[in-house]
Amino acid sequence: MRILLTGATGFVGSGLKNAFPEMIAAPSLRTATEEEVRRIVDGFDTVIHTAAISDIGTCEKDPEGSYQANVTLPVYLARACKGRKLICFSSDQVYSGGGEEGPYDEHMAVPANTYARHKLEMDERVLDICPEAVILRAEWMYDYPSMRMNYLRIILEGKDRVAFSSNQYRGITWLREVAEAFSVIPGLPGGVYNFGSEATESMYEITRQFVNYLEKSLMVDDAPPRHNLWMNCEKARKHGIRFSKVEDALKRCVEVYGLKQTETIRW
Repeated sequence: MRILLTGATGFVGSGLKNAFPEMIAAPSLRTATEEEVRRIVDGFDTVIHTAAISDIGTCEKDPEGSYQANVTLPVYLARACKGRKLICFSSDQVYSGGGEEGPYDEHMAVPANTYARHKLEMDERVLDICPEAVILRAEWMYDYPSMRMNYLRIILEGKDRVAFSSNQYRGITWLREVAEAFSVIPGLPGGVYNFGSEATESMYEITRQFVNYLEKSLMVDDAPPRHNLWMNCEKARKHGIRFSKVEDALKRCVEVYGLKQTETIRW
């Protein structure tokens, strides 16, 4: 099986490329035409699409650029991938406008920012064109080392205090477990899947427990309420995709990299 990977230099893409060096990195598709996308995809059995503009602030400032990267390009890929397996990374941000507390099932998406609206449009348009495509609504991910700011870096680099809300529930996922799940993902039926570690505690409580586990002198403040991005991942679990609980994955990551009580963190 020949697998094409977009966004191979990004956070998620580089993690998958390291885990599966046999994947072929696609050239940058940022300015690609639909015909160029078709030529690039030709000869591959599976396409894994991780490329995106995922910074919410950037998308708000440049909605046209966000639409090109987060909607138009995936639509080109969907048209080119008829007869191939297409796996697209979406985002838990599609639930950012949810009025209910959660956890949210896949049909409960209510976006509240430009990035989220574009991701939801991507989900819907890709599946309209290519019903056998798999859409993974991924959570906030972390890994070590990483130049990209993520939850683990925030805690390890924190000097005096950090703040998370006791009224916000959100899954946080170790990138290594995302790679481990790829033994199952190509065989999934087409559709949308909430994808990642599930949380049973608030972001405040998870952080308080994690800081205590690290034995780190870091105050954890209770931040003002924020929207929930709390997903129910039962649909993926029924198809054999299982992630550790948020707390367990964080501890496993620390143990693997020997980060507990480490004085010098190297990124």
